[in-house]
Amino acid sequence: MVQHVLTRRGALVGAMAVGLAAGLPGAALAVTAAQAEGLVDKLVADINQVIASGKSEAAMIRDFERIFQTYGDMPYIAAYALGSDARTATAAQKAAFSSAFSGYISRKYGKQFRKFIGGRIEVQGTQKVKNAYQVATTALLRGQSPFDVTFFVGEKSGRFYNMYVEGVNMLLTERTEIGAMLDRRRGDLDAMIADLKRAG
Repeated sequence: MVQHVLTRRGALVGAMAVGLAAGLPGAALAVTAAQAEGLVDKLVADINQVIASGKSEAAMIRDFERIFQTYGDMPYIAAYALGSDARTATAAQKAAFSSAFSGYISRKYGKQFRKFIGGRIEVQGTQKVKNAYQVATTALLRGQSPFDVTFFVGEKSGRFYNMYVEGVNMLLTERTEIGAMLDRRRGDLDAMIADLKRAG
């Protein structure tokens, strides 16, 4: 059973979302259940190493963005967050959005990591779900009831692309956030991308 030092629920959710996002660099065409579990283990371990480093918040956020890029299927997560608006976006706009989204996720959740006070995650097991592995874990934080965090790792990509925290879908949450930002700009994608670069 895998255990790692973590802390407050809100920060934990962010850490995993960024999950929104983890994987196995250089993965083969199809990863195994053991590799999917190993992915979750490595993601949490890397995050905890940054938290324990004592670096400034800005330096930590840079490290978190590197972690997300290493482990996460960020192009997929960004495309999902953009939703149907991706169909009318140019290639340059899609690239700009993906880059801005990565930075946004790192800032949004990275700022919470220094608030961690201690705890652990226990990996409970993995099961195949269509073209992915569903890795079930339990988060145990001080002073709070245990809660479920479920990771989804693509079988072919070998990367984390979604997670549920007590049933809350990360991908849908981020799509809603991005949609609201685009609505505020009356559908102006370039303006929303500029906002996204400052958000978080």
